Amino acid sequence: MFSVSLGILSTLVLVMTVPPSWSEEQDPGDGAEETLRRVKRGWVWNQFFVLEEYTGLEPLYIGKLHSDMDRGDGSIKYILSGEGAGTVFTIDDVTGDIHAVQRLDREVKAQYVLRAQALQRQTGRPLEPESEFIVKIQDINDNEPKFLDGPYQATVPEMSEIGTSVIQLTATDADDPTYGNSARVVYSILQGQPYFSVEPQTGIVRVSLPDMDREVREDYQIVIQAKDMGGQLGGLAGTTTVNITLSDVNDNPPRFTQRLYQMSVPESAPVGSVVGRIRAKDRDEGINAAVKYSIIDGDGRDCFHISTDPTNQFGIITVKKRLDFETKRSHTLKVEGANTQLDPRFLSLGPFSDVTIVHISVEDVDEPPLFDAPAYFVEVPEDAEVGTALKMAYARDPDAANNSIRYSIEKTSDPGKYFYIDITSGALMTVRPLDREEVAWHNVTLLAMEMNNPSQIGSVSVTVKVLDVNDNPPQLAQYYEAFVCENAKAGQLVQTVTAVDLDDPLGGQHFYYSLAPEAANNPNFTLRDNQDNSAWILTRRGGFSQRDQSIYRLPIFISDGQKPVQTSTGTLTVRVCSCDGGGTVISCNAEAYALPASLSRGALIAILACVFVLLVMTLLVLSLRSHRKKPYLCDEEENVHENIVRYDDEGGGEEDTEAFDIAAMWNPREVHLGRIRQDMVPEIESLSRHVPQVPVSGGGVHGYVLAKLFEADLDPCAPPYDSLQTYAYEGEGSVADSLSSLQSATSNGDHDYDYLSDWGPRFRKLAEMYGALEASGPLW
Repeated sequence: MFSVSLGILSTLVLVMTVPPSWSEEQDPGDGAEETLRRVKRGWVWNQFFVLEEYTGLEPLYIGKLHSDMDRGDGSIKYILSGEGAGTVFTIDDVTGDIHAVQRLDREVKAQYVLRAQALQRQTGRPLEPESEFIVKIQDINDNEPKFLDGPYQATVPEMSEIGTSVIQLTATDADDPTYGNSARVVYSILQGQPYFSVEPQTGIVRVSLPDMDREVREDYQIVIQAKDMGGQLGGLAGTTTVNITLSDVNDNPPRFTQRLYQMSVPESAPVGSVVGRIRAKDRDEGINAAVKYSIIDGDGRDCFHISTDPTNQFGIITVKKRLDFETKRSHTLKVEGANTQLDPRFLSLGPFSDVTIVHISVEDVDEPPLFDAPAYFVEVPEDAEVGTALKMAYARDPDAANNSIRYSIEKTSDPGKYFYIDITSGALMTVRPLDREEVAWHNVTLLAMEMNNPSQIGSVSVTVKVLDVNDNPPQLAQYYEAFVCENAKAGQLVQTVTAVDLDDPLGGQHFYYSLAPEAANNPNFTLRDNQDNSAWILTRRGGFSQRDQSIYRLPIFISDGQKPVQTSTGTLTVRVCSCDGGGTVISCNAEAYALPASLSRGALIAILACVFVLLVMTLLVLSLRSHRKKPYLCDEEENVHENIVRYDDEGGGEEDTEAFDIAAMWNPREVHLGRIRQDMVPEIESLSRHVPQVPVSGGGVHGYVLAKLFEADLDPCAPPYDSLQTYAYEGEGSVADSLSSLQSATSNGDHDYDYLSDWGPRFRKLAEMYGALEASGPLW
């Protein structure tokens, strides 16, 4: 059984219990057999404590492990594992002494869980089962209280009562609150008395002085201390700062700086212009200093208005209606300024309003003349005679001088110069005829000028409405042109006509339609008035014919029915067209414009298809005709730019161009040794028609050339595949002209070469080759 001796301030009892499976077996070589048996051992540990922050020079002794199986001969080895084993804690594996080799800090780690075991040193075999024990670090007062959120900002209303809570502070101490008084904190105030205090246990800061006035002092700074050990001597302390601001309440009424304000305003000041500003000062701020101004009395209440500037808390006095120095030269106002937000707690300090007097003087100004009305409205019929008086304008000088007035019309307001005003009387009259259909409204500006001061000019607007008179005849709404089918029946609608009138009668337009008197008995068409300002033109008979008459012109008589009655005659043009059974126009005469009847989609497609087919056929015929005119060219002729013209002698003429097969040049790989060249066959055949065949062994130049020809035929690789034959020029005046075969293909007919015999002995050979001479013997 283990026994453990512990260090200072620690107690440890260890009882080791061997599990049931724990056994010990004797070596068979000992010659004796020992039965397995259970050994019941156990570790019994009581929790023990070690002081933190040990500052000694030697490792801190924790305790000692000792097994009852240890005989002191060093055969048992003690090991330690778990949290901090080997780094924070070490063990002497022979003696079992446990030491702490590092300074322990409870605030870093409050306890360690370790495991201990005894092993047989030689074999490493466990002698005891592993057991677990806890080492707790005992706290000492090594941490002062701290205000983690400081410094603090707080606000409390001014004039608060004693005991009003301002803010609650909390200090934290890292020491163990469950052990001793190291973490028991007590609060006190070091700075800020007698205005504020703090509760020692809770840290609540409260008001300790009544009626603190923000307007006297607004900001306070206090220092709060937190001390551990319950505030006892030797405890550690921490401090923080609290900045306290007194918030405003409405405890001060507004007060005007003056009891009487003197102001002046010219009588010409327009409505809404500013006269002056007043202000009632309030020591409070924000909404508690908001003041509303109002005029509560005075003879100028109807002439002036006061409003509040919310930014600067000014009372702004403005003109409410037009002033007149000649009527009243001064006004008095009684103005009140009152707070808009009241605090019931401080009503006893009131009243929260103040009153002042405002005296306003009206200054005289030389004013322009004034008309007796702000504007004039006149109605005049458009047939009024020139010189008709429309209105008698009147203006006066509002000043005491009462100067004489002269009238005129502003030129830009009457560009057509329709009106005239008498310079002295102000009578407005017409000087030109009026036409409502041209200008229905006139806006004329009349001017009134003082004789003694021409710079003073008054003005007024005159609106002249020109009344309508029935002076325009009705007209057809547009130029009408209709059509009628040849197969039309009697009573068929041809056209609907409407009319327009430039006049504008009060009851609206109402037109009457009829055929003109000269067409009243028209046998072809008739007119029906629909009584809705429209009329129908109908056929009176059927069976119209383009050959008999293709165009009808129908006169239509229109009346507006007003007084005086205005009439006019319009013309409807009707064309006769041929139509299908459905009434769709097929064609009109040559004079007809585009058919008003729309073709159906199917008919239009059919017409377009026919036109397209005709176009294609025309192009095809033209193409065939161009092919007929072009001479037929064989393959060799179409590729004349690649054809090889080979001459065997002085020139065989046009037939030599047929002597070479160009296909052999296009496919030289198809030519095999031992085969006769196909490109030579046409030439040989061509020659055979004129000269008899002779053996290759024939003598002379001809035989030599023929031998070389056959040699080249048998060699498909012999160059060249194309050659150029050059002929000497016989000179100017030669009877042979040119022997070139170029452009000889323009004629496919056989040539007559009898003339070669007339050219002399030089061309005898050619004459013989082309049969011009009878050969007396073989040529080859």
